[in-house]
Amino acid sequence: MSEYLYLIPILPLIGFLINGLAGKKIGNRLVGVIASSVIGIAFLLSLSALFELLALPPSSRQIEVNFYTWLTAGDLSIPLGMLLDPLSAVMILVVTGVSFLIHIYSIGYMKTDPSYSRYFSYLNLFVFFMLLLVLGNSYPIMFIGWEGVGLCSYLLIGFWFTDKAKASAGKKAFIVNRIGDFGFLIGIFLIYTTFGTLSFSGVAEQVSVWSGSASVMFWMTLALFVGATGKSAQIPLYVWLPDAMAGPTPVSALIHAATMVTAGVYMVARNSFLFVHAPLTLEIVAWVGVLTALFAASIALVQNDIKKVLAYSTVSQLGYMFVGCGVGAYAAGVSHLVTHAFFKALLFLGAGSVIHAVEHSLHKANVHADPQDIRLMGGLKNKMPRTYLTFFIACLAIAGVPGLSGFFSKDEIIWMSFASGHTAIGIIALIAAGMTAFYMFRLLFLTFFGSWRGKKSAEDGVHESPSVMTIPLTVLAVLAVIGGWIMIPPALFGGAQFEHFLQPVFRIAEESSFVALSHSHAFEYSIMLISVAVAAFGIWRAYRWYIVSPELPAQFAAKMKGWHKLLLNKYYVDEIYEKSVINPTGSLGNGLWKYFDIPVIDGVVNGVAKLIGQLAEGLRHIQTGLIANYALAIAAGVVVVVGYMVWF
Repeated sequence: MSEYLYLIPILPLIGFLINGLAGKKIGNRLVGVIASSVIGIAFLLSLSALFELLALPPSSRQIEVNFYTWLTAGDLSIPLGMLLDPLSAVMILVVTGVSFLIHIYSIGYMKTDPSYSRYFSYLNLFVFFMLLLVLGNSYPIMFIGWEGVGLCSYLLIGFWFTDKAKASAGKKAFIVNRIGDFGFLIGIFLIYTTFGTLSFSGVAEQVSVWSGSASVMFWMTLALFVGATGKSAQIPLYVWLPDAMAGPTPVSALIHAATMVTAGVYMVARNSFLFVHAPLTLEIVAWVGVLTALFAASIALVQNDIKKVLAYSTVSQLGYMFVGCGVGAYAAGVSHLVTHAFFKALLFLGAGSVIHAVEHSLHKANVHADPQDIRLMGGLKNKMPRTYLTFFIACLAIAGVPGLSGFFSKDEIIWMSFASGHTAIGIIALIAAGMTAFYMFRLLFLTFFGSWRGKKSAEDGVHESPSVMTIPLTVLAVLAVIGGWIMIPPALFGGAQFEHFLQPVFRIAEESSFVALSHSHAFEYSIMLISVAVAAFGIWRAYRWYIVSPELPAQFAAKMKGWHKLLLNKYYVDEIYEKSVINPTGSLGNGLWKYFDIPVIDGVVNGVAKLIGQLAEGLRHIQTGLIANYALAIAAGVVVVVGYMVWF
C-alpha cells in the first residue's frame, strides 16, 4: 500500500477536477456520487494503510516515501514525499471518515442549491489539501496543505458570496489566518537555518543530538505556535472562527470537526520533538489553551444562534487539545482531537438538520424569522426524533458523561494537567468543563424541549430530515459513544491502546516530558469524580433553568445585566480589534496612498514618463524625411568621429 499512498490525497483532487470542470454537464446526482465516492475510496485506502502499519513492529511503524525531487536550490533539496506513521494514520482516517459522512449529508442538505457542483468541487479540494497537510513528510509540503485549506475555507465560508456579510466572513477568515501563517513561515525559516533540513525525520534526528541555544528553540517553537493559533482559533486569533458560520452548515462541520481547525493541534503534535526542548513555549501553549477554553465557553453560555454556540464550543474544545500538548500529554491532546471530530461533526450536522427543517417550515408558512435562533424553537423532540436522539448523545459526549467518548479524552487532559503539576490550569479546565455541560444542555433544552416559541403558523411544517441526512447522524452518534473505548486508561481497567499506538511518534517527547505519572490511581479517581461532578452540576443547572423554572434565566440576566451584556457581545473583542487595529491600519493605508503613493511613487513614474515624452517630442523634429538632411547628418557624424580619433 505504501507505494500507492499518494492515491489517498489524489482521489479528492480528481473529484474536484471532474466536478469543477464538468459538474454542470453531468447533473447534480452524479456530482454528489462522484464527490462522495472519491472520499469513501480514500477512507478505504486509509484503512488499508493503517493495517499495513499495524503489521509492523511498534518501533518500525514509520513509512516514508519520496516520489520525486520537487525543488532544488543550492544546498536545499525538497522531495515530494509522504510520511505514514501512527499520527498521520489517525489523521487520515479521521479526515476521510468524517468528511465522507459530511459529503453524504450534503447531498440532501444542498439538494436545491443552484451552485451544487461548485460546492462539492470545493469540498473535495478542501479534503485534498487537508490530506496533503497531514501526509506530507516535510515542512514545505505541510505548508502547501496549510495554505490550501486556508484558501478553501475562504471559498466555502464565503460560498454564498452575493451576501456581503457572508463574503466578508470569508475574507476575515483568510486574512486572520495569514497572520498566523506568517509565524509558521518564520518557524520554518528558523528550522532550516538551524538544522539545514526541512524533513520531519531529518529534523527529529538532529534534535536528538542537538546542543544549541535554548533561545533559538524557544523562538522557533513560539513562531510555529503562532501559526497554530491562527489555524486552530486560539487567543488572540480566534475571531475568524465564529464568523465562519456564514458558510453552509456541512461546511461548518467539516471545518470545525475534522479538518482545518485541527491542523494547528496536529502541527504542534507533529513537532513534539521540538517543543519538548522549549519548556517555556509549552507553558505558553498550555496557558493559551486553557484561557481560550474558559474564554470561549463563557461566551457560549448566552449565545442564541444555534451555530454560534457550537462555534464557540469548538474554540473552547480546541483549547483543551492545546492544554494536552502544553502539559506534555500529546497523546491525550490527539485523543481529544479524534473524539471531538465525532461529536462536534454530529452536533453541527444535527444543527443543520434543525435549521433545514425550520427554514423549510418558515418558508412554507411565509414567515420571516431567523431559522438559527434557538429562542424561536422548542418542542422539536417529537417532530425530529432521530435528530434529537443523536444530538442528545453528542451533548452527553462533549459534556464528559462517563462511558462516552468525550469522557475518556477530555478527562485525560484534565487529569494530566494535575499530574504534571499544573494545578491552576487543571482547575480552570474543570471550570470550563462545567460551562461546557451547561451551555450544551441549554442548547438541547431550548431547541428540543418545551413548546414551540416561534410563530404558530410555522410550527406544523417542521419535520424530520431525509434519510440521506439522518444516516450520517446515526453513524456519528455510534462513534460518539464508542470512539473513546480504545482510550480507556489502566485506572479504569483499560489498556490505553490508543496511547500505546501513538507512543512511537511521541517517544522522544515522552522520554523528556515533565508529566509525572507516579501518582496513585486514587488521585486519578478523585480528579475523575470531581470532573464528572462538575459536568453533572452543569447539566443539572441547565435542566433547572430551562425545564423546571424557565423564568430563572431572565431573572438572573437582569440581576447580572452588565456581565450578561458583556458575554452577549462577546467581550467586544471584534469592536476592540476594529478600533485598535482595523481602522488605524485602514487610515494608515489611506494616508500612505494619499500622501506618498500618489505624489511620490506615482509622481516619479509619471514624471519619468513625461520627461521621456518631452525628449521624444524634441527628437521628433530631427526626423524630417529629407534624404539630404540625413546624408548631411551622417557626414557630420563621420567628421566628428574622425576628428576625435585624429585629435586623441
